Amino acid sequence: MSASHSDIAIIGAGMAGLACATRLKAAGRLVRVFDKGRGPGGRMAARRVELNGETVRFDHGAQYFTARDPAFRDAVAGWEAQGVVARWHAASRAAEDPAFVGAPGMNGPIKAMANAVGGVHWSTRIKDLTRDGDMWRMTTTDSADYTASTVLIAIPAEQASDLLQTVAPEFADIAASVTSEPCWAVMAAFARPLAIEPDTLRDAEAKISWAARNSAKPGRGGPEGWVLHASPRRSRQIIDRAKQDAAEILLADFFDQTGTDRVDPIHLVAHRWLYAQPTSLKGEPARYEPKARIGIAGDYLHSPRVEGAWVSGTALADLVLGGG
Repeated sequence: MSASHSDIAIIGAGMAGLACATRLKAAGRLVRVFDKGRGPGGRMAARRVELNGETVRFDHGAQYFTARDPAFRDAVAGWEAQGVVARWHAASRAAEDPAFVGAPGMNGPIKAMANAVGGVHWSTRIKDLTRDGDMWRMTTTDSADYTASTVLIAIPAEQASDLLQTVAPEFADIAASVTSEPCWAVMAAFARPLAIEPDTLRDAEAKISWAARNSAKPGRGGPEGWVLHASPRRSRQIIDRAKQDAAEILLADFFDQTGTDRVDPIHLVAHRWLYAQPTSLKGEPARYEPKARIGIAGDYLHSPRVEGAWVSGTALADLVLGGG
């Protein structure tokens, strides 16, 4: 086989894809992972910026996660021992259900998993997937070709549906049945602390459904920093606005909602998540066709949470290991 061939190819290096790769590698399988992003993160991304000569990280995607599945609890305990996750008491709803964040950014465990797996091709978007004899052929946007005996798809449902439409229509239809809510996220830093307590604000019905003092998370620091998430409804209202316009609109919403006088930020950036919150199908956590050697995983198959993505990816790996 050529150097471009792999035993198992996983498209998507988010939590689902890397959980799948981790389980497969532990079982001795040869895995290669592809991701269109420049580095680890996905919806657990952390944006790095330089402010006053200091590197500051904003968690502009997932804000925290919980661990209820016993196997996922074991994985989180391992990450905690590595120092790539920490408990964030401000987001915990109960002492027996702690909230965790990645360290030093939300992508901490993703980075650790990617490093352990190795062989991750970043900035590599797979645009076409075709059957070539008994192998799968993957073509990237820059016309590079890769082949694999088995291919596993762990990307957002909308993207998975497009990629699978001609080669695995049943899986494509499953993914197409999922709808995702958008979310505008705002990263704002200020020269002095804002007179807002507590460190987290939640209101699903408000324009800003979530706000967090990012600089107060474990292992963060730097100037006063906040991450704001617009509600799905508010995000749809301004979905096509330019990023800076959206940032200004949502910052005004935040100050209005908290009853705080506006303070001019020293840093203000917005990011639009088109597929932020998928509906969950609540069925099998993963799907795999052993004859064709193709499968899908993602939080949309289990639950739209970090834990749901991990459970789905691990379940897909187990299906592969059980199905040959």
